[in-house]
Amino acid sequence: MTNDKAAPASGSIMVVGGGIAGLTTAIEAAEVGYEVFLVEKNPYLGGRVAQLNQYFPKLCPPTCGLEINFRRIKDNPRIKVFTLAEVEKVAGMPGNYTVSVKINPRYVNENCTCCGACAEVCQTEVSDEYNLGMCKTKGAYLPFEMAFPAKFVISPQIVGTDDAAKVKEACKYDAVDLEMQAKTVDLPVGAIVWATGWEPYDAHRIDNLGFGQYDNIVTNMMLERLAAKSGPTQGKILRPSDDKPPASVAFVQCAGSRDENHLPYCSYICCMASLKHATYIREQYPDTKVYIFYIDIRSPGDRYEKFYNKIKEDANVILIKGKVAEVSEDPTTKNITVVAENAVSGEKIHQTVEMAVLATGMQPTAANTKLPADLKFNDDGFIINDFEKGGMFGAGCATKPADVISSNQNATGMALKAIQTLVKR
Repeated sequence: MTNDKAAPASGSIMVVGGGIAGLTTAIEAAEVGYEVFLVEKNPYLGGRVAQLNQYFPKLCPPTCGLEINFRRIKDNPRIKVFTLAEVEKVAGMPGNYTVSVKINPRYVNENCTCCGACAEVCQTEVSDEYNLGMCKTKGAYLPFEMAFPAKFVISPQIVGTDDAAKVKEACKYDAVDLEMQAKTVDLPVGAIVWATGWEPYDAHRIDNLGFGQYDNIVTNMMLERLAAKSGPTQGKILRPSDDKPPASVAFVQCAGSRDENHLPYCSYICCMASLKHATYIREQYPDTKVYIFYIDIRSPGDRYEKFYNKIKEDANVILIKGKVAEVSEDPTTKNITVVAENAVSGEKIHQTVEMAVLATGMQPTAANTKLPADLKFNDDGFIINDFEKGGMFGAGCATKPADVISSNQNATGMALKAIQTLVKR
């Protein structure tokens, strides 16, 4: 039966965001026959998962999941990938949108073979955003070893300098194009999936926890990069102040989460992330003491509960039910003292450790970067899907805090919702 009010349906779907949810949405839609435009603001796909050392449930490196997805994208002609790209405007209605996408210059074209000659001659160093600014990278760089697209990037910071000229001269494949300009393309699509993901809550905003004030306080995502072999310390977890292995580490749970002054909600993954981080530390340093200060341990599901129970058996992992009220630093040793009240015994605890990790919460990217579309959001910036209206849908962590499995499951569902928009009724 036909519906006379239905708009003419375009056969294309746009996915905004190339993290794990965006990749899943794009692949699921393309592999059943739909054209997909995948738009990602970074110069690479993979999102937050690409920054992890290991991820649940198998605690495998991200290469094990991303490599398969990258291969599926590369082998599927229906998927058109735009990196360094952002949506500027959405016009139209479900089944018939026109999306304006701004593509920023990479200064490297399709001739790139990843030979690395450009990085070898480049003298300028810029902040390494992939490693959360904990180290520098060359102004001509490959974002990470298995980056997709497999092409180098020239930082805009060196364009117009003598260094840029040396980089261009060093490339024997004529892959460096310093004349590249930003351009905007208009793409007709029938449905849009916003898989814009999440970002760590800014720990600088949590005044009582000392981030940015004391050297040996890091965030959970920073620890993830420290533990990764591609990270700033080649996988060794070291104190930032003196590059020494820490003999004791405190984890501060709900750093900014479940707090009406910051993020009022539970970020779902922080407890499991810290338990995972405890395994990183204990594997590297069998004698290191790990203290985890928590409000509640949330380990949803049988598999996560078993993981939690296994961690509890480790005599060197001490779980303390109590919210951390403040931290301080010994200026001589740079050690950190964490102050909390034990919610079970009522005693006030002053625990001194050599390093502290703030388990900062997940904040939707849309909370800090307004999306140029007619979408509904809750007070915290998460997308609220309007399935009755259809046409545009949020997926993965753009809609709620979630782990990789939940994000993938949700993304598969949103791919189906997008396809339903294209099917004339």
